[in-house]
Amino acid sequence: MDIKNQTELTDFILLGFSTLEDINILVFLGFLAIYLFTVMWNAFIILITILDQRLKTPMYFFIGNLSFLDISYTTTTVPQMLGHLLTEKNNISYMGCVFQLYFFFSLLGTECLLLAVMAFDRYVAICNPLRYMEIINKSTCFQLSLVCWAGGFLNSAIHTVYTFRLPFCGNNQIDAFYCDIPPLLKLSCGDISLNQMLLLYIGLLIAWTPFISILVSYAYIIATVLKIHSPGGKQKAFSTCTSHLTVVLLYYGSAIFSYLKPISTDSPNNSRLIPLIYSILTPLLNPVIYTLRNHDVKKAWQNMISKF
Repeated sequence: MDIKNQTELTDFILLGFSTLEDINILVFLGFLAIYLFTVMWNAFIILITILDQRLKTPMYFFIGNLSFLDISYTTTTVPQMLGHLLTEKNNISYMGCVFQLYFFFSLLGTECLLLAVMAFDRYVAICNPLRYMEIINKSTCFQLSLVCWAGGFLNSAIHTVYTFRLPFCGNNQIDAFYCDIPPLLKLSCGDISLNQMLLLYIGLLIAWTPFISILVSYAYIIATVLKIHSPGGKQKAFSTCTSHLTVVLLYYGSAIFSYLKPISTDSPNNSRLIPLIYSILTPLLNPVIYTLRNHDVKKAWQNMISKF
């Protein structure tokens, strides 16, 4: 489909840093540190899940997927944000905005689905352990992962096409740090009712359905764990789930707030700050949350160091 804008805009201006001119360098250093830590720590998780045989399990396969997703996620936005902070030129080309939105929203949808798959993995592991390897086998892992990635990219294709079919009537100032759907819809002078319906109804499939399935999975998990008589067994079961649940609440809470509400109710502060939670903070916290108290990852790290 043709997504060429009716007004022939050549670029957009991102206003996210317009109020931070006096502290640009400090913000730049902060984002640079976050980006480097996010990339290095997630790359470390991918590396050890590939090299350590004890981590060749479905849970770590999905964690490796999540780490790759987080690296890709932050790379779609943060390097450009760093460039804008250094040069104080906040423009992005029209096609650059199209591609940024497409890949960013693809990865957003993929992570929503992947977190639901990870909850299902924990549900089977705790509630039906005797059939775990039968249900969550290697083939199933690849198929579930493929569905997550395909679903995320298909979802984004629909939103990207219908977003950039809108007329912008000469106004090219986006009130955000990067190209995102809500600020672009606020920028349009056309009828955005179809776009809002797409955000709502596709959001029910991509966001709300996985979120509800996660809550249901954890309801069963908690009920099962409470039946465990051994305190050590309870602690081990809860420790494998609390990290994932923490990520879920942080990620879904901010993402749902950003996309599944009326565009007219969005304030400038919310449109700038809330997306930073799921686009920058969550990818930063994911590797820390999943590895900080993880005995298997610590052991794999020690073994890797001992080989050098």
